[in-house]
Amino acid sequence: MNINIKITEYSSHKELSSKDQELVAIAISQLKTSHSPYSNFSVGASVRLENDVIWGGSNQENSSYPVGICAERVVLSIASTQSKGHAVNTMVVVYTDPKGNHDSPLAPCGMCRQAIREQTLRQKKAMKIILTTKHGKTLILNNADDLLPLSFTLDK
Repeated sequence: MNINIKITEYSSHKELSSKDQELVAIAISQLKTSHSPYSNFSVGASVRLENDVIWGGSNQENSSYPVGICAERVVLSIASTQSKGHAVNTMVVVYTDPKGNHDSPLAPCGMCRQAIREQTLRQKKAMKIILTTKHGKTLILNNADDLLPLSFTLDK
């Protein structure tokens, strides 16, 4: 078995299309809504649906750590409840940390990768994912499923 993942790298999100730059700006704006008093690690996410509706979300921590929810799952939950039946075309993920080490993109955690995979299974359509920073490198995967090539599924 060979697993090949295609990732396109840009030096900045300013090199993206205007539509994708708009989505990045929304994800960056979501950093201000992050509730991350324990880790001081803020994550913002945004999605553009097939009907061009855009939603944003951020990570929400809780003193009981397992109760918190990542930005990616927040925005997918918003999109699926507020725009039911519309596929997610693109997701952006951006973060900041307390030490300012945010020049390289961050990939979603395993739980979020599974949630993203579930979304693409439900919508029967690939989702582009843009992993970026406020002022650094940007990575694009045209198929978010590449983040979790051997995903768990109940379908055979």
